[in-house]
Amino acid sequence: MELSVNTFITLDGVMQGPGGADEDRSNGFTRGGWIVPNAADGQLDPVDGWFENADAFLLGRTTFEMMREYWSQVTDPENHVATALNTWKKYVVSDTLSDADAAWGDTTVLRGDIVEQVRRLKEQPGRELQVHGSWQLARSLHDAGLVDTYRLLQFPVVVGEGKRLFADGAAPAGYRITESEVLTGGAGAVSLTLRQTEFGELETGAFVVRDGKDEIA
Repeated sequence: MELSVNTFITLDGVMQGPGGADEDRSNGFTRGGWIVPNAADGQLDPVDGWFENADAFLLGRTTFEMMREYWSQVTDPENHVATALNTWKKYVVSDTLSDADAAWGDTTVLRGDIVEQVRRLKEQPGRELQVHGSWQLARSLHDAGLVDTYRLLQFPVVVGEGKRLFADGAAPAGYRITESEVLTGGAGAVSLTLRQTEFGELETGAFVVRDGKDEIA
């Protein structure tokens, strides 16, 4: 399986608490719910497509518990996201959560060396092992070079504080945009799909002036 990270972000890269004021108040965050005023008129349409690529989900404990509380209540059979989360295979990363406390459909608790365990999960057949939200987990997997694809739904708002997808110190890496769409209606969110380049490395260069011409060195 490939590993993908799927998340909502702001213009300043914040991914914390998009869906509600109380979704994630850690570190004193008070600006949760920033996608809600921008979620109408098809602005969340790409999300169903994200879930259609999944065979299993990998979540941090905070995101797992938030999703379980909300999505376990959604019983509409036409809601693809709820059906996927309530019935498909899930892995939750936690050294303190018991198997009994993690009960939500087909769920397995991962403890210990998460990077090595995720490497083994990626060796299994299937389409995608998907991370949704899960800021700390996503950062660890990025730094380990395990993320094959990012799917970002970026909203035209600046929050000014909060957990950022790529905070200072993130491992340098190179990606290419394979899909992009400005969603019509509403505020005009931007849907992006990025895949790691062949070597996954950040390339650098320089502009120079030669014989009076602006060129790439």
